[in-house]
Amino acid sequence: MASNSTKSFLADAGYGEQELDANSALMELDKGLRSGKLGEQCEAVVRFPRLFQKYPFPILINSAFLKLADVFRVGNNFLRLCVLKVTQQSEKHLEKILNVDEFVKRIFSVIHSNDPVARAITLRMLGSLASIIPERKNAHHSIRQSLDSHDNVEVEAAVFAAANFSAQSKDFAVGICNKISEMIQGLATPVDLKLKLIPILQHMHHDAILASSARQLLQQLVTSYPSTKMVIVSLHTFTLLAASSLVDTPKQIQLLLQYLKNDPRKAVKRLAIQDLKLLANKTPHTWSRENIQALCECALQTPYDSLKLGMLSVLSTLSGTIAIKHYFSIVPGNVSSSPRSSDLVKLAQECCYHNNRGIAAHGVRVLTNITVSCQEKDLLALEQDAVFGLESLLVLCSQDDSPGAQATLKIALNCMVKLAKGRPHLSQSVVETLLTQLHSAQDAARILMCHCLAAIAMQLPVLGDGMLGDLMELYKVIGRSATDKQQELLKALSVESKAVIKQQLESVSNGWTVYRIARQASRMGNHDMAKELYQSLLTQVASEHFYFWLNSLKEFSHAEQCLTGLQEENYSSALSCIAESLKFYHKGIASLTAASTPLNPLSFQCEFVKLRIDLLQAFSQLICTCNSLKTSPPPAIATTIAMTLGNDLQRCGRISNQMKQSMEEFRSLASRYGDLYQASFDADSATLRNVELQQQSCLLISHAIEALILDPESASFQEYGSTGTAHADSEYERRMMSVYNHVLEEVESLNRKYTPVSYMHTACLCNAIIALLKVPLSFQRYFFQKLQSTSIKLALSPSPRNPAEPIAVQNNQQLALKVEGVVQHGSKPGLFRKIQSVCLNVSSTLQSKSGQDYKIPIDNMTNEMEQRVEPHNDYFSTQFLLNFAILGTHNITVESSVKDANGIVWKTGPRTTIFVKSLEDPYSQQIRLQQQQAQQPLQQQQQRNAYTRF
Repeated sequence: MASNSTKSFLADAGYGEQELDANSALMELDKGLRSGKLGEQCEAVVRFPRLFQKYPFPILINSAFLKLADVFRVGNNFLRLCVLKVTQQSEKHLEKILNVDEFVKRIFSVIHSNDPVARAITLRMLGSLASIIPERKNAHHSIRQSLDSHDNVEVEAAVFAAANFSAQSKDFAVGICNKISEMIQGLATPVDLKLKLIPILQHMHHDAILASSARQLLQQLVTSYPSTKMVIVSLHTFTLLAASSLVDTPKQIQLLLQYLKNDPRKAVKRLAIQDLKLLANKTPHTWSRENIQALCECALQTPYDSLKLGMLSVLSTLSGTIAIKHYFSIVPGNVSSSPRSSDLVKLAQECCYHNNRGIAAHGVRVLTNITVSCQEKDLLALEQDAVFGLESLLVLCSQDDSPGAQATLKIALNCMVKLAKGRPHLSQSVVETLLTQLHSAQDAARILMCHCLAAIAMQLPVLGDGMLGDLMELYKVIGRSATDKQQELLKALSVESKAVIKQQLESVSNGWTVYRIARQASRMGNHDMAKELYQSLLTQVASEHFYFWLNSLKEFSHAEQCLTGLQEENYSSALSCIAESLKFYHKGIASLTAASTPLNPLSFQCEFVKLRIDLLQAFSQLICTCNSLKTSPPPAIATTIAMTLGNDLQRCGRISNQMKQSMEEFRSLASRYGDLYQASFDADSATLRNVELQQQSCLLISHAIEALILDPESASFQEYGSTGTAHADSEYERRMMSVYNHVLEEVESLNRKYTPVSYMHTACLCNAIIALLKVPLSFQRYFFQKLQSTSIKLALSPSPRNPAEPIAVQNNQQLALKVEGVVQHGSKPGLFRKIQSVCLNVSSTLQSKSGQDYKIPIDNMTNEMEQRVEPHNDYFSTQFLLNFAILGTHNITVESSVKDANGIVWKTGPRTTIFVKSLEDPYSQQIRLQQQQAQQPLQQQQQRNAYTRF
């Protein structure tokens, strides 16, 4: 996570550079608010959300909202409407308002206006503030009063406010429920108003009694008012209430199925399908076998394609959840639960070849999910149905360039990948179908089909070689039009295929496509091709930073290419290959450092490459150490020295100490890889697994050194024996796992046969290193691309005017340090993991002492505190009490880390530092001076007495 720490904005005593930025921005907007021109006032108001986004700390937000409240109080209705929109856009910042009473007081004063429009805007404003004032009785009273208004605008605003307050306040919901019920059932209430009042009942879920009364009312409405609009609104509110209360979901599913089956109106049926889809997504475990059976019967009977499409959409959603297992579970006394004989399968088989693409897609998805989920042995016919349905849909959609056809094709291809993963014996026929259709498909469809082939080949690499011939033919045929389809096809590239792709790329003018292919080659370990592609791109970029970035990638690929010449038992060649690789790595890290910018520091990439360099150096050093057994054998008196020292390893000579140093170095590298893992909060799972594999390589070599040489007796192989049992998601991981298992077997066999240290032991270590380096390194996605971006911004109060200046505090007082923070996200927040809590660690160290040394208790000398806070609307705040009893300058460090939803702690930073100067309190200083003055005459008298003796 790239986190930039900042000092406090608008702190109590703060006038630093960034504080001036926030202050000046607020003053500029304030100047616009005070303008006499309406346009300038409105412009200033609508610029406030951007200010909140840039400076999201409470002091500024509080000041800004108070200014907006003043504008709301004295401005016209248009300005009030602008303030209302700003408040609604800045909903997540409302909790940072410190003076809530003053803010609401200024807003609420407008509720007594004679203008109904002003009152309506105020009601909507109060409704927008419901999250911070849920229990304000004066607001509750105003809303109840306005519901009886004769002005339609004010009544609609009151309905909006009532809905918001009902969602936030149990007391308000209980109090307003009866009034809403009376208004809905009252004859004097217009139908349009009833339709707006009914949705308020969806918020009556605070307790079981309230939810039950709301359900009874809605049940009466559905029965008493059979008009289409009223039934639609009542049923949808019914569904939302059931989804929130969770108690009555099965009853609601039955009610919706009843309307779907018996109500003749298509609008009501569509609403029922829409609500069933909502419940299928939210609570699939509440669907019984009877519910799914009833839905299947409706779908089989309906003559309308649009309704059948909706019902199949619900069924396809359910087929991917636990509900499908409930449907096919064996019920006592029921012999018709076989998958092949069920109505669901009959419906899916019927729809697979439907002339409507959407219906066919959902039918195929249902069949695929059933085939993958059900583990019965007699599913051969069902599997064939799924494959044939996918083939027909593929043929139909691959010839059509329309967006609808492409969306359907994506569904079919996803089903193919799922089928190949769940039923591997079907993957060959799926791949053959794709390769056959690839030649005649449209260009847009070819891209998606190539992605599908790549996904299948990643799961089952053995199929990659079979695809290669067809893909090469395709490359030769399609020429330039293939440039956007190539990036996912670098799975098992032979010399011929590389030559074909390189020949195609020479005529490509789009550098971005070439870069994507090179990036994929680096991920797949094809570094020779990647190096050539990066080289060709160096002169096609306009930025110096891009040039250095591409140059560093070229050097890294060249460095990894040097390691492909490694051979077992040839250790001198291995040393020269590693040395050559290190030369290019050092060139690359220099270019990578030049490519970094303050906004994009490339911290993960730099650390990953530095660790790779250190790992290669450690490997080289270990090979040299192993060779030293030949070049510098133990002296003749080594055995005597070993017996004298009581250390049996000393009989091996200097190699024993060198091996101990190597083992510690590999353990240190493993620890650094662990730190890099913990700092990569935004990384995808494949990248994290790659870092984990590098860490395991270090631990493996460390364990091998210990087991073979340093401590063969106590070495345990049990904790390493399970490494091969985990499912590998990539070819790189599979190869690494294979090497791990092979090395462990070799080490274990040698550990029991020979006593250390022999040439067999050193050869085993060297061969393990060569085996690890022969697996081409994979540069995963996070090295090139950050899909998730999360950063934390900290603000400390109090903060100094100048960062180098210390904050003065008296030594008999405690400093209250307030730590505020904002979590900032990129375009895809929470894509891989989300922040559950933030852990703040505060520590202080004494920089320099001043004054005399006093005997201070040990507890008062240091501060080490930790607090865990949960962000709310991406904001968190907490306080620490720090003690500085020792006079002098202290350094306070605040470091943040985060904990995700799985309980894993990530050391993300940032790390912020401030200085505190502990001063002697005036009273103690005065007493000390008085004592010194009292001691001076006594000292002078003693000196005179000494002189008189002489």
